[in-house]
Amino acid sequence: MLNLPPRAGSRLNSSQFANLHTFLVAARHLSFARAADELCLTASAVSHRIGRLESALSIKLFVRLTRQVRLTEEGERIFRILQNAVGDLSEALQQSSQADIAGAIVLYARPSVAQCWLVPRLADFARRYPLVSVDLRVGNESVDFRTRNIDLALYYASGDFPGLTGLKLMEEQMAPVCSPEYAKRHRLVDRPGNLQHCTLLHDSLAWENASHDAEWRLWARQHGMEASLPTRHFTFDSSNLSVIAAMNHAGIAIGRQRLVQERVSRGELVLPLGDFSRCGHYDYYLVHPPLDPVPRRLLVFMDWLKECANGALST
Repeated sequence: MLNLPPRAGSRLNSSQFANLHTFLVAARHLSFARAADELCLTASAVSHRIGRLESALSIKLFVRLTRQVRLTEEGERIFRILQNAVGDLSEALQQSSQADIAGAIVLYARPSVAQCWLVPRLADFARRYPLVSVDLRVGNESVDFRTRNIDLALYYASGDFPGLTGLKLMEEQMAPVCSPEYAKRHRLVDRPGNLQHCTLLHDSLAWENASHDAEWRLWARQHGMEASLPTRHFTFDSSNLSVIAAMNHAGIAIGRQRLVQERVSRGELVLPLGDFSRCGHYDYYLVHPPLDPVPRRLLVFMDWLKECANGALST
């Protein structure tokens, strides 16, 4: 147990800068061992540096448990302050003397919206902001902003993001889609009862904690067709894969309008059971940690994304 002196005399001087950086890394990982790996130190050295910082500041930063550490309330507050300060410094260093908007943006996105909606539009952003680079990473899990170097996430979700800032980018509608050949073979047009003879194609990771058939169940409840859903199915870990399977006559998938409208317009997919409709409260959101201020490069990227979302559905 640390015995800290009264806070009245606490001071921060230049000798503590290395310790502050060590604290920032340890707080991000909530692990002295992982911080040691990143800093090329021993876990004992990390612990000693943080101990010296706590003594100098007269603040207890961590609660040291048997196999882990967690931040105290004061430690959490200092961590947020340091994160913002480092972000502000990085932003300042990335600006040119002409105050051009420059730097890198690390974006995490769901695979299907990245592939079908975002990537085809990136050339326009590159033309407008040639000094801003985008590092796009995709995955199906919710990203931990504390432990991963991510600036912004693009989620398909219900809009609940505790402790984070979320902005609805665009709404989504859905409808069953399949190839023209598949619709003709199963006589689906204007005969919804024939759906029970089809193979359903599922995005098994449609949103966080979704069941493998969540989108189909959502659509069926909206249209009073839960009893008509067949049991035969194929599952995929992205919406786009289920749609590609549908285009190749493997079955019928739930298509999200933002992602499949162009394929429908080209005749590669048809809507045999009716047009797109709202079937729930799942939409696309931009999510990031609370930032004050938001870096300029991130602001222009988010504004550009909103412009894309408010424009035509196709590229």
